Amino acid sequence: MSLQQEIIERLGVKPEIDPQAEIRRRVDFLKQYVKQSGTSGLLIAISGGIDSAVAAGLCKLATDELSEEAGREYMTLGVFQPYSEQTDIHDSYAVAEAFNLKHLVETNIGETVDEIAIEVEHGFKKLGMPRHLSRGGKGNVKARTRMVVQYALAFDLNLLVVGTDHASEAITGFYTKWGDGAVDITPLSTLNKRQVRQLAAELGVPQSVLDKAPTAGLWDGQTDEGELGILYDENSAYLEGKDIGAEAKEKLEKQYLKTEHKRSPIPGI
Repeated sequence: MSLQQEIIERLGVKPEIDPQAEIRRRVDFLKQYVKQSGTSGLLIAISGGIDSAVAAGLCKLATDELSEEAGREYMTLGVFQPYSEQTDIHDSYAVAEAFNLKHLVETNIGETVDEIAIEVEHGFKKLGMPRHLSRGGKGNVKARTRMVVQYALAFDLNLLVVGTDHASEAITGFYTKWGDGAVDITPLSTLNKRQVRQLAAELGVPQSVLDKAPTAGLWDGQTDEGELGILYDENSAYLEGKDIGAEAKEKLEKQYLKTEHKRSPIPGI
């Protein structure tokens, strides 16, 4: 078995999908897990990007159906988490409006992240290595702070925290360990980016979100494709079992092997 075949099998990506059937399958998956867990619904952080928009649409369908079937309310809580100013936060609100999300909260992580960065820099000084926290390091603090807030909300409201990671991110390890990778359930995990876009079109994700360049939003001007040096079209084609350029294939497989620690259980002895 080639490494490409091994990766595809491990991540569970299909070469092609029926978007309507995949929506139905994932909504049923969410419903079943909520009922089994005895929780009151789902929490989804809505960044303004396509992944969280699709996850939000699936969550709302699931909790609407559960509410109707059970005769009591199941909640989808949409959480907006800007770092100080977020220029595209209107896209987050557009997603909430498109799916008629009634339960919304905005929690700004700016001051918290900056305070953590200051404490880390005090630590550097005590080590005799005065320096500023790196851009990447601070980006990870942002991702992890967002999850702390999400889990605090979810705990007291008895909700499950929903992740937005998918196979195109899993293959590259393009998520923060114990940040956006730390969730209760991942309804997009066996889809590649192209397939996520197919579900987005079917669900009615706002056009402004569909047209955006994918970004983790960890610093100004950051884009997924720019940081990785790999196009999502190449990434998706690889996961569909297609041949792609030798350079892109090498980058993908190198990144996959480099980030194995993110996909594996914590080692112990």
